Amino acid sequence: MWKKKTTDLKKKSPNLKNKLDTVFSRFIRLRDARKDGTFQCISCGRILPLDQADCGHYINRQHMSTRFSEKNCNAQCRSCNRFDEGNMQGYRRGLILKYGEPAVLLLESMKTQTNKISDFEYSAMIKYIRARLNVWKKRSRYAKYDIYGTFRKYESDTCVFVSSK
Repeated sequence: MWKKKTTDLKKKSPNLKNKLDTVFSRFIRLRDARKDGTFQCISCGRILPLDQADCGHYINRQHMSTRFSEKNCNAQCRSCNRFDEGNMQGYRRGLILKYGEPAVLLLESMKTQTNKISDFEYSAMIKYIRARLNVWKKRSRYAKYDIYGTFRKYESDTCVFVSSK
């Protein structure tokens, strides 16, 4: 009658996947940020404040082979990403301008590949992306968003926090 309590390894993966999604999305938005705290939408080209950026995927997130590809993910305005179903025609044009047509064709061919990611790989990718975020943070001397999404304007050795909301 009593069921044996077992640890299910599959319970770990969604938590790690969600954590990687969060860190990777933050990294992509910061990577595509401009020095003045804005970004340019890859699909429509509008320039907006960074706090209005989404991490848009050209190939849908359900395809694990491209889900965490840096070429597949770019800063996109919320309007294009959420309400215009990704504005795929504009996104494709933006990708071709940014990376070239061969890279876009390669992304499109990767869509059909099967990719299963282990818990160890999730943990390693999280550490790697966090390290890249920290390197990016140290390189920038001007106004920027930190890894937590807070807009910071650096003046000499002091840091002045400016609310982004």
